Amino acid sequence: MQSFLTTLFLLCLCFDILGALGDVGTARFYSPPYLPTKCYGDDPDQFPSDGYFAAVSDGIWDNGAACGRRYRMRCISGRKRPCMNASIVVEVVDYCRFNPCKATMALPYKAFRAISKYPFGINVEYAQ
Repeated sequence: MQSFLTTLFLLCLCFDILGALGDVGTARFYSPPYLPTKCYGDDPDQFPSDGYFAAVSDGIWDNGAACGRRYRMRCISGRKRPCMNASIVVEVVDYCRFNPCKATMALPYKAFRAISKYPFGINVEYAQ
């Protein structure tokens, strides 16, 4: 019986670990103007209708190949326990505007507040 419970525990642990196979990075919010973007220039139709889009840093940008990619992301930690129990899907529309970039992903305020209670930088898990 004890070996059965040990095996069951190890299986549950493995599934828990496998469920978290995303990359870890940071996120901040950024403010308008959002146009022009490095991906699609001045086209206002480039933004998803739900307002969940991102500007990304070098690690994701891949010389522009990231344009149009979608990432599921969630907050995993930050100052003052900011994380909401939610994940969102963002679409890459831009390259980070700051040099050096202050986060792995910069999100518009609406998208950022869907995963964080506070407007501070957060740690996120993300996967394509």
